[in-house]
This record gives sequence, C-alpha cells and structure tokens, in this order.
Amino acid sequence: MSNEDQPTTTDGVYGRLTNYGDLGFSKFIRRAFLNSAGLDPEDIDRPVVGIVNTTSDYTTCHREMPQMIEAVKRGVLEAGGIPFVFPVMSLGEILTNPTTMLFRNLMAMELEEQLTSQPMDSVVLLGGCDKTVPAELMAAASADIPAIQLVVGPMTVGNYKGERLGACTDCRRMWTEFRGGSIDEKQIAEINAQLAPSAGTCMVMGTASTMACVVEAMGMSLPWAGTAPSVSAERLRISVATGRQAVELARSGRKPSDIMTEAAFKNGIMVLAAIAGSTNAIIHLTAIARRLGLDIDLDDFHDIAQKTPVLVNCKPAGSNYLPDMHRDGGVPALLKTLDEVLDLDVLTVTGKTLREQLEGAEGPQQWQDTIREFDDPLKDPGALVTLRGSLAPEGAVIKAAAASEHLMVHEGIAHVFDSLEEVEATLDDESLNLTPEHVLVMRNIGPVAAGMPEAGSIPIPKYLARQGIRDMVRISDGRMSGTAYGTIVLHVSPEAAVGGPLALVRNGDRIRLDVPNRTVDLLVDEAELDTRRAELVLPTPPERGWRRLYATNVVSASEGADLGFLRKERT
Repeated sequence: MSNEDQPTTTDGVYGRLTNYGDLGFSKFIRRAFLNSAGLDPEDIDRPVVGIVNTTSDYTTCHREMPQMIEAVKRGVLEAGGIPFVFPVMSLGEILTNPTTMLFRNLMAMELEEQLTSQPMDSVVLLGGCDKTVPAELMAAASADIPAIQLVVGPMTVGNYKGERLGACTDCRRMWTEFRGGSIDEKQIAEINAQLAPSAGTCMVMGTASTMACVVEAMGMSLPWAGTAPSVSAERLRISVATGRQAVELARSGRKPSDIMTEAAFKNGIMVLAAIAGSTNAIIHLTAIARRLGLDIDLDDFHDIAQKTPVLVNCKPAGSNYLPDMHRDGGVPALLKTLDEVLDLDVLTVTGKTLREQLEGAEGPQQWQDTIREFDDPLKDPGALVTLRGSLAPEGAVIKAAAASEHLMVHEGIAHVFDSLEEVEATLDDESLNLTPEHVLVMRNIGPVAAGMPEAGSIPIPKYLARQGIRDMVRISDGRMSGTAYGTIVLHVSPEAAVGGPLALVRNGDRIRLDVPNRTVDLLVDEAELDTRRAELVLPTPPERGWRRLYATNVVSASEGADLGFLRKERT
C-alpha cells in the first residue's frame, strides 16, 4: 500500500493553531509563513514529524547528532512525512553546574510544552547524555503524542598500553590509583586522553547505556537502537529507520501510553537488573511511570532484581563495554534469553508485540562473552537492592553487583560531611583518623538541598588509598554515577534537608548496613534522636527562579524526584 493509500489521523501543519480568534485567518497566516520557509502545498499536506535537537557544544556526547538528524529527516521524507527540527535545552553531564539532575524536570517541562503547542503528529526524541533521555520520556508520557526514542549511542573504547579503557568507570578507577600514588602525573595525563576517545555516551553500563537498553526493552525505540556505537554506519541506518517509523506512528496514532504500560515497565526493570544497570534508572523510571499514573515503586525494583540474575558482562559490574554487547547480540539477544520471564504481549513502537519482534532474534552465541544465558549468569540475582531502616524509612538503594562482598554486612562509626565543600576541605586530613571500618556519610545533597548531584561516591581518603584501601561503606541522600562502583548506599529518603534521619547523624554514631536483610540503621537511642530533632534547623529554599520552584515542589528520590504537580494521579 502506498503512502497515499494509508489511512491517516494526522492534523499536519494545521494542528495546534495559533489563536487569533479567527480560525480561517490562523490557517491563512500559517500558510504564508510556511511559504516563507520554502514549503509548497505538497509539503504541507504531509504528516508532521517533530525532531528534538539536543545538539550543544556543552554536550560533547551529542557531537554526531547533526548527522543523525539529517538521517532521521531522510527517513521521514522517504515515508511521506515532513520533518520539523526544533531545539530543546541540552543537558551535558560534565559541563553543567551543579548537576544536570537539577534540570531534568525543567527540560521535561520545556519539551512537554513544545510537544503540546507546536504542530506535530509524532516526534523523534533525540538524546543520549544521562538526563536527556528520561526528560524526553517524561515529556512524551505527559503530552502522550506518538513518540519514538533515538539515542546517540556509546563511544568507542580507548586503550592505554594494551589495557582497554572507557568512561567513566575507568575514569574513577584510574583517579583512585592516582590518588593512591600508583600512577604518576605523566601516566594520568596519558590515560586521560584515552578515556573518552570518540563522540557518544559513556561506553560502560552507566546511566546513558542503562537507559538506552531499558528504553529498547520497553519498546520505545527500534531493535538495536540502544547499543549501536555512535560513530557507526549502523547508528545512521537506525536513524533513517526511526524517521520512517515516526511517520507510521503519526498515521497510526500509537501513543506512549499504549507502549509504556505497567507490564512494559516491569520488562524494563528486569533488563535493568540483568545488565546490573545504573541506580539512577530507578529514579528515572519511577518518574516516567508516575507521569502515566502507574504505581511503580522501590519494591518493584527490588522484587524483580531478586529474581533476575546479572547476564551482561559490562563495567562496572563486569569487564566489557557496550560496543561489545552490541557486537555480541545487543538487547535483542538479551531479551531472547529472558523471553520465558518477560511479558511478551506488550506492544512496541513498531506496532508489533515483543513476542512478534523477537521471533527472528537469536539468543547469546557461544563465541561471545558479553551476554550470558539465564542458567549461566555472570552474577546471581540481586544486582540492585532497596533498603529501609531507621536511617532510611522511605527507602534507599545500593548497587550490590558493584559492591564489595566483605562490606555487605558492616557496622561502623560514622563520619559526617555536611557539604561537598567540607569533603573537599577535610577528606584527606589525616587528623580525622578515619579507618577502613568507618562509614562515610554525605548529606545535604538530596533533591531539595542540592538537586541531587552524583556525589554519593565519596572518594577514599588519600592516606587510606595509599594503603591499598579501595572501598568503604558510604551513605548519602544523593546519587552516584552509574559508572561508579563500591559499597555505596544512595537516595536515602527522606533526605536531610527535609528533616530525614540522615540530618540527625553525628560523628561517632554507629551505623549498621545489612544488605542481605535490606536494612540500614542508625544505632542511636530514640530519646537522643528526639533531642537532636528539636535542635534541627532546616535550610531555607533558594530565593527565586527555577531553583526555588524545584526546591519547593520536588518530591523525594523514592518517588522519582519529579515536581509533584507534574505527576498524574495513580491508576
């Protein structure tokens, strides 16, 4: 059937007309300005596909995005649509202060307004760097217009003296070695040049790679779209196919709410556990689900992770990189090995069910070592564990797959840092007499206090690193990068800035972590805590602008750290 013969539900360029109080004039003047753009009647009679452009010199991961946009446009035109590229704020992880997480919700708000105020029958969501993809999916969930995700893909892998290196797990590992004195200034400079050798997102299983794999598993992107390298020809071919699919979505009217169902989220969580993905995905998936009114919570993540072994051998839980996963079968191979436990009746962006989509897919092949069979896992179930206890009554998380076995049950003396500045100023002070048995506590870096930066992975004090210590128990109300590793308790809720128990911890208190029993407790008498609580002074919110709106409306990490008024009532 030709494009002309296909049924259409599109509004085209006459969708969402500017309000002049005269419908005919609104169409008339819109045609005039489309004429000024060189569009003729045949052009403006086609379905309109919006293309989100998050290109920015500040977002180095998106360097190849302009080529991808041209490829998407080609696919849209081939399928009979008309592409409209439009900019949305770009969140470059490394070049943004204090943290891109502070602006995830702002990007989602901006994009939602653009999706609902400009004429488009479907949209291609181009992103990649950590917060762009969840922001785009949050917006698409709220606007609920036909949408398809397209990520920029991972970097290629670097090499230093025969050792493969990649951002940013190896960034942290090598920096720790440098702090510990085993790498000198010349070596760390040479290593630095190899850690991020091309365009694309971090090639370990950090947040960008995690979200790319999970989004593909949930059916919001095309097969193989999650893992194809940024600089590959395959990434461009997937971009063209995504453009074509966007036109089909415009004609069919298939919406994100048709695809991102509760069953699809649970499939995505299963893949999150199987790849030992970033703990950040817990916050992002919760936020997206709440935009759709779905009741996904911390217990869902824990319960699914307890049934799902780690099947993907990628850093930081394993030893390989995302391009290896792509070479060895990508998300389709992983889904094939999980097909007996997935819900295969969910709908995907292609219009096929997951069952139909996997009919021709191959599972892991014997010659590869990145994707394991279900009965031969890399690690046992339990990659992600959600915790509760007197220190985190509303929950906390730990990436058990990247933690140290000997610290999974640990009781130690707390040393508290009240700010990032305090960490910088005092961490390496030997007079603190910190030992490997101490529990390092970082507070006032939760959503309300600081926008939730990736500062939970407190460095090992330099004098301990020089003794060969590479891990300690660390606890915070902030996040850590998905590329990080260690025995680190994150997202402690309620956070310190709203009076959570973390605000009551003092140096010398004892804290007990028991990952097998899912607890993290402050071992202080309740009467003493009541006294401390009465003396507690909470910080005041920022005076103006986005930061005030954010601090006064953001919900806890356990609820997705979205703005409360943007969530849909749960179904």
